[in-house]
Amino acid sequence: MQEAENISIYRRRREQLAQAMRSGVAVIATAPERVRNRDSHFPYRFDSHFYYLTGFAEPEAVLVLSSGKSILFCRERNPEREVWDGFRYGPERAKERFGFDEAHPIDELDDALAQLLENQPALFYPVGDDAQWDARAMGWLNAVRAKVRAGVSAPDRVQDVRTLIDDQRLIKDTHEQNLMRRAARIAAGAHRRAMQSTRPGRSEYEVEAELLYEFRRNGAQFPAYSPIVAGGANACVLHYVANDAPLRDGDLLLIDAGCELDGYASDITRTFPVSGRFSGAQREVYEIVLAAQRAAIALVKPGTSWIAPHDAAVRVLAQGMLDLKLLSGSLDAVLEKETYKRFYMHRTGHWLGLDVHDAGDYKREGDWRALEPGMVLTVEPGCYVRPGPGVPERLRDIGVRIEDDVLVTAQGC
Repeated sequence: MQEAENISIYRRRREQLAQAMRSGVAVIATAPERVRNRDSHFPYRFDSHFYYLTGFAEPEAVLVLSSGKSILFCRERNPEREVWDGFRYGPERAKERFGFDEAHPIDELDDALAQLLENQPALFYPVGDDAQWDARAMGWLNAVRAKVRAGVSAPDRVQDVRTLIDDQRLIKDTHEQNLMRRAARIAAGAHRRAMQSTRPGRSEYEVEAELLYEFRRNGAQFPAYSPIVAGGANACVLHYVANDAPLRDGDLLLIDAGCELDGYASDITRTFPVSGRFSGAQREVYEIVLAAQRAAIALVKPGTSWIAPHDAAVRVLAQGMLDLKLLSGSLDAVLEKETYKRFYMHRTGHWLGLDVHDAGDYKREGDWRALEPGMVLTVEPGCYVRPGPGVPERLRDIGVRIEDDVLVTAQGC
C-alpha cells in the first residue's frame, strides 16, 4: 500500500510538470558520482530536482517527459558490479517499482532523444547548469536539424526546466511535510544531546560527534550541511566549520546543525553557555535575538510578504543594538543607513526542503513573493559582536543565532 502511494506522489508531480510545460520534451538528469580521492568517492547524493520527480536514488539516471509519457533511462543490471557496489534496479524493475511509462538503458539516451525531439516545439532542461549537458543538448538538437530535408523540424525554443520545478517544490505536500517534521525532530534531539554533553574543556569536534551520532542513530542518512559548532569568538564567523577549538568556561557555544532524512533537510541553530549559565551581557544579547525571532515568526502567515518577517526581526535587533550602546542615533536612522549590518549581516531566513537553501525565487517581477500554505522556511536572526571601535568590552566576541524551521499553514505557521 505504501509503495503504491509513493508511486502516485511522484507520478502526480511529473504530471504537474508536464501541464506546466504544455508541450515539448523535458530532460532532467540526476547528479553524477564524485571522486573524493584515488579509488574513493564521496557518498552519493542524487540531484534534488530529479529525485523530486522520480524517487529514484541511483546515479547515472535521466528522466524524460515527452508526449504525456514519463521515461526513465538508467543503468542495466550488472551482477559483477552489484557484488562490489550493491543492488541496481535496472530498467525493467525500475519501470514497475517507480511507476514510469517506459524505462531504457542509459546508453540509449542520445539516440532516443534525437527521435523524441522530432517535431517538438521546445526542449526543457537545466540550461547552463553543466557544460557537458549543454553540449549534449546541442548534439540532440543538431541531430534533429540534420533531418530538415526529410520534413522534420527541431525545437525552436530551449527553456530552463528548473524554473517550472522550483515553483512546484515551493509548496510542500503532505508526504514532504511529514518527512521534514521527522528530520526536524531528529535534529532537535541531536541539539539536546549536544547541550547535555557540553562542558568546559571538551573540544568543539567532540560536541559535533554527538550531533552526528544522534542523526545516524535515528535513521538520518547525512548531516544536511557541515555542522557549525562554534565556541566563543568563533560564533562570530557565520560559516565556521573548523570545529577544532576547546570550549572554555564563560563562553557561549553556537551550534547550527541539521540532518537530511530521505533527501529532506532540517536546519536548527541554538546558542547556550558552555558552563550552563549566561553572563549578564550574554543574556542581554540572547534575549534581543530571541525577541527578534518571535517578532519574525509572528508574521509568517499566508499573504504576508516574504520580506516582512525579516524586516520585523531587523527592527527588534536594531533597537536592541541601540539599547546595548553598540549603535547610536535614532532607530529610523539606523534602519535607513543599515548600520545594524555591522552586527547582523544576513537575511532572517531561506526556503527549506530537499536543499538546505531550497528551490524557489524570493521575488516575482520585482516584488517579494507572498507566503502560501505549504511553504517551509527558516527563521534565524542573529547578533555577532566582533571587537572594534565603539564596542563595549563586555559585549565583545558574543555571537548568538537562534533558528527554527517553520511551515506556513492556512491559519498561520
